[in-house]
Parts: sequence; structure tokens; C-alpha cells
Amino acid sequence: MSVIPDLLYVTLFAVAWPIFDYFVLWPAFLRRSQADPARARLWIWGVTLFEQWGLVAVGAALWLWNERAWASVGLCVPDGWRLWGSLALILLLAVYYAKTAVRVAHNSAAKASVRKQLGTLAMLLPHTRTELSWFMATSLTAGFCEEFLFRGYFTWTFAPWLGWWGAAALSVPFFAILHAYQGWTGILRTGAVGVLFTLVVAIFGSLFPAIAIHALVDIGAGVIAWLALREESVKGDMVGSEKQKETQQESGAESKSVQAEPGA
Repeated sequence: MSVIPDLLYVTLFAVAWPIFDYFVLWPAFLRRSQADPARARLWIWGVTLFEQWGLVAVGAALWLWNERAWASVGLCVPDGWRLWGSLALILLLAVYYAKTAVRVAHNSAAKASVRKQLGTLAMLLPHTRTELSWFMATSLTAGFCEEFLFRGYFTWTFAPWLGWWGAAALSVPFFAILHAYQGWTGILRTGAVGVLFTLVVAIFGSLFPAIAIHALVDIGAGVIAWLALREESVKGDMVGSEKQKETQQESGAESKSVQAEPGA
């Protein structure tokens, strides 16, 4: 049975966290992006890692303090057909993303299509190999932490009053609002994905399949975005390098001109 500390904890990550991210973190990221987009991406991914693992640490401490079984929050390995079914689903999803990544990597039109679909969200996605590594770490973090918080702790907290399905349904809009920085389209898309993750937990009786699928979806999207955006990044670096060379050449020419004047 949930108690007042549990309700306060849910309020922290389901209400206070989205408000902070939307009104504080996101504007700060936009300001940093104007000066240095690459450093801004690394900064926001680092903050996200700190936020999510910090919130999970608080929940884990609260759970351990009350000596609760981890299976109650969904942290248990599925068995029988649920285990094999979840592994098959994860494998199918991995194959899908692998095939999509190969197609994007070898097709200029596909890359252009991805860039068009990303729109302004491209500023949040990896452009280099280093950024891709950071993004993967962030994706793994989101996979575990967001599932633990919303499909796990949130649902467990409200299940005594609303039933499991009612509590799980209530968690979806809060999960969607956490992604409000993506606009209404992003909120609706995230809400739909949240419904699918909820069904995965319900079918397989465990958070772990949803955690794996959530992380895989984020990683797959990040890899595909990187394949489409890395060319723009390279082109931008080349243009910047050429401009720098031109500036140096002009400076050198002016310097030579100045040196030649006294002897004229």
C-alpha cells in the first residue's frame, strides 16, 4: 500500500520534473544552442543522466526503506512464454531498426527524408560519433529510469485506488507531458508510445521487456538520425575550415601589403 512519501515522490517526478524541464532546462538548452550547438547537446544529455538516475535513486531508497519486494514494482524477469515472447519482440524490433539504418546509410533520398522529418528536434540528436555515444548512454538511462518511474512506481502507487489498468492509464498523460518540449505532436506521439509500453508490461508481467524496447527505440532513432545528420555536420566543419583558411589568407595578404608599403 502506498503512503504519503510515495505520493510526494510521484508528485516530484510526474509534476515537478516536467515543469522544471519545460520552463527551465529547455530554455537554457536553447540559449546554449545559439552559442555552441554541439556543447549544448552534451550538456543537456549530461543533465538528463543526472536527473533521471537521481530520481530513480530516491525511489529505490524509498522502496528499500519500506522493505518492499522489487517484483511488486515490476522488476522481475518474465518466465515461460512471456520470456520467449518478449525476446522475440525485441529481436524483431532490432532487425527493423538495423534494416532501416542500412537503408538510410546508403540512400541520399532517405537521409534527406529523415532530416526533414526531424525538423527542429535535430538539435537534440547526435551529429558525431562522440555525440552518438552520449546519446546511447542517455537512451539506456531513459529506457530504465522512465519505465521504472512511470510504468513501475507511478502505477504501483495509484493501483490500490484505481486498479492496475486505471493507474497505468493515468500514468500515460504524465509520461507524455514530460516530453512537452517536443510540442503537441511530440506529446501525442509520446503518449501513443506510452500506451504501447504499458501494454508490453501488462502482457509480459514485467518492466524489463518495456525497458529493453524503450531503450532500443531511442537508440534506433538516435542511430538513424546520426546517419542522416553526420553529413551536415561534416559539411559544416568543411565550410568553417574553408572560411578560416580564407580569413587567414586575407590576413596574410594584408600583412604582406603593409610590409611592402615602406619600401614603395
